Amino acid sequence: MDFFDYDDHGEMHAEGVSLTTVADAVGTPCYVYSYGTIRRHYEVFAHALASMASLICYSVKANTSQAILTLLASLGSGADIVSGGELHRALQAGIPAGRIVFSGVGKQAEEIRAALRAGILMLNVESEGELAMVESVARDLGVRAPISLRVNPDVDPKTHPYVATGLRSSKFGIPIEQARAVYEQILRSHHLVAVGVDCHIGSQLTAVDPFVDSVQRVLELAHHLRTQAGTASALQYLDVGGGLGIRYAEETPPSPETYATAVHEVLQRLGALDLTLICEPGRVIVGNAGVLLTRVLYLKDNGERRFVVVDAAMNDLIRPTLYGSFHQIRPVQRGSATPALVVVDVVGPVCESGDYLARDRPLEAVQPGDLLAVMSAGAYGYSMGSTYNSRARPPEVMVRDDQWAIIRPRGTLEDLVRGESVPEWVERA
Repeated sequence: MDFFDYDDHGEMHAEGVSLTTVADAVGTPCYVYSYGTIRRHYEVFAHALASMASLICYSVKANTSQAILTLLASLGSGADIVSGGELHRALQAGIPAGRIVFSGVGKQAEEIRAALRAGILMLNVESEGELAMVESVARDLGVRAPISLRVNPDVDPKTHPYVATGLRSSKFGIPIEQARAVYEQILRSHHLVAVGVDCHIGSQLTAVDPFVDSVQRVLELAHHLRTQAGTASALQYLDVGGGLGIRYAEETPPSPETYATAVHEVLQRLGALDLTLICEPGRVIVGNAGVLLTRVLYLKDNGERRFVVVDAAMNDLIRPTLYGSFHQIRPVQRGSATPALVVVDVVGPVCESGDYLARDRPLEAVQPGDLLAVMSAGAYGYSMGSTYNSRARPPEVMVRDDQWAIIRPRGTLEDLVRGESVPEWVERA
């Protein structure tokens, strides 16, 4: 559930704050997040895992805003990071290093060094080449690097191919049949220690079966590893990644309770309840906790299609263009209970035919100046944005009860050129 709803006058609010008030104050486009929704989603997930030894490591890439990371840190969350920059963000927000796991296929030496110096929980290693790099850095620092191999279980998550990461054809992870040999390399090293096993099969999963299948395959590997000399005392974490989906339209993803129950049953059946379960939710925590507010600029009818031109664009929310994703679009000021709908394309100002927020969408009739809320935009919205077409980044706002605050200001024209320079040998007009 979320805390975006209409009041008795048909005006959409985020918790106790009118979205019209926010838009009039900060302009559009802008992102608005609900504090109460984020907190509730985290607490529901934590409650679902309460019967198991577990650690929630929020997937920072979903939304990197410091206010959100700080809120999650206060709730006891750890962090799943994929870059040195995300490590910095997590630490700045107060997430303890010992609750941070470092994922990703292309970790650089400096990022590995920073993570080991900070004392993170573990590095999820995705290739033999990366393992060699981690060992080299750990040797230079005189430490033993805590390692969890990310294995590829070759499970079809039945999601969009761009976010399916557990198939053999994916760039992610080490093929599960090769993992035993790689773990033997770790056992022989004086600068590495195997502390866990990791997998992540994809994002926006709407069925629990792929989770269960992947966990079972990885646990079978873990059982073998724990029978090897020297591994039993160290191997203590089972990282099952994230990927639990949310409802954008008519999806019916499993609840955190259903997900947790299914994983618990596998752990119990395979005698692995002594392992600490690490989950890396991102979208399910923040996805439905945010909206993108945009204002109608123009209406256009070319005889074949009707267009609603708005001031938000693909640089603000790229998911519809990149994935063909569906986001509900609602008027901030609702008309009648049964409004007449018009089929339109909702498009932005960017100079690309792919710049759209919705295509062939039945939408309540709008006029220039009307406000629209693009729903379920809290995950992979701002964090995947850009300044393409030299468009300044939108601001971010957080609402709690009847209070609201800007948590990241709107970008400026000066921001667009900050840090650039023109060599003296470039001719000038």
